[in-house]
Amino acid sequence: MSQLYVPSSADRPLTDRERTILRAIVHTFVRQANPVGSRSLSKQLERELNLSAATIRNVMADLEELGYVVHPHTSAGRMPTDKGYRLYVDSLMELEGLSPDEARRLDDLAQRPRDQIFRDASRILGALSDHLAVIRIPQLRDILVQRVDMIRLSTEKVLAILTLDSDIIQTISIESPAIPHGQSVDDVARYLHERLSGRPLRAIHEILPEVHSDDPNRVPSLVRLFVQQVGNLDALHHGSAVHIAGAPKLLQQPEFEDPDQMRSVIELMENEDVIIHVVDRAAQPGSVAVRIGNELEDEQLQQYSLVTTTYRMGTAQGSVSLIGPKRMRYSRMMSLVQIVSDVLQTTLDPETASNPKVDPDSSTPPDATDTP
Repeated sequence: MSQLYVPSSADRPLTDRERTILRAIVHTFVRQANPVGSRSLSKQLERELNLSAATIRNVMADLEELGYVVHPHTSAGRMPTDKGYRLYVDSLMELEGLSPDEARRLDDLAQRPRDQIFRDASRILGALSDHLAVIRIPQLRDILVQRVDMIRLSTEKVLAILTLDSDIIQTISIESPAIPHGQSVDDVARYLHERLSGRPLRAIHEILPEVHSDDPNRVPSLVRLFVQQVGNLDALHHGSAVHIAGAPKLLQQPEFEDPDQMRSVIELMENEDVIIHVVDRAAQPGSVAVRIGNELEDEQLQQYSLVTTTYRMGTAQGSVSLIGPKRMRYSRMMSLVQIVSDVLQTTLDPETASNPKVDPDSSTPPDATDTP
């Protein structure tokens, strides 16, 4: 779940007027990328509050004292702080629905072949969000083994066929002169099936500890070769563990007009390990998590926010995430991430597909509108 802000003893609950003005500050700053002044808020909120610019200015000063907004320049208006964004996401925001065209585009994703769906999901999500889209691929080693079969193709080559959960078929080509000609591949397949069936592939070294024995007669050489090849299976389909897209549109955001900020995005994209670490640490099964600025606990990401959720493929877990400036349209980003996750879940593993609730406000209807 999202990391909720816990008020300190010096804080107090905001009044309805303060909450309304803070929400308006967030909406306006997200839309304009400029600090928000009291005069413009007075005009925006004329029907809702009908307050003078001076009164709104006083309320903004109170919000600044409480740490929800900041005054970046002497003559400028206010902009939200991490604390202000956190309160907005946790209690002032309603999720935003997608247009029919956007919904159809995401529904079409379900028709893509399995070996393309992750890459295409990242591209579509990046295009719809204008942020950095990150699709974390479920790891093969976390999926349960259902069956092991083997076929001898030649005297020195055997094809192992792994049937995994969620109808995944993985083949392993084992080629070595060390394979005894008289060794029955059916017996080895049966031996492996009995020990691996119903267990995740990553447990193979626990299930077959005898492969580490120094006694070559204790375990068939074909089993040793099989275990070695399984150890080389990192991500599904031998591909990258993550697909990242959307950098060109992200770089068009006003925050990245500064060459140093632009360089930070490029460096981030070039370091997949950082992205994977941050996403894996933040993702929570069954909810959409939001991490803002310093909540990411990574110096390189202090100026960013992360919106992420998970999906499952059998016993393996992947994630769908967006990384962008803190000035992001959270109501829309949370909806996009959830819908892409639902599409992947339903497409890859329809038997376990579910409709997880969006956290932090699970009572909010998913088709609610909150357009800044």
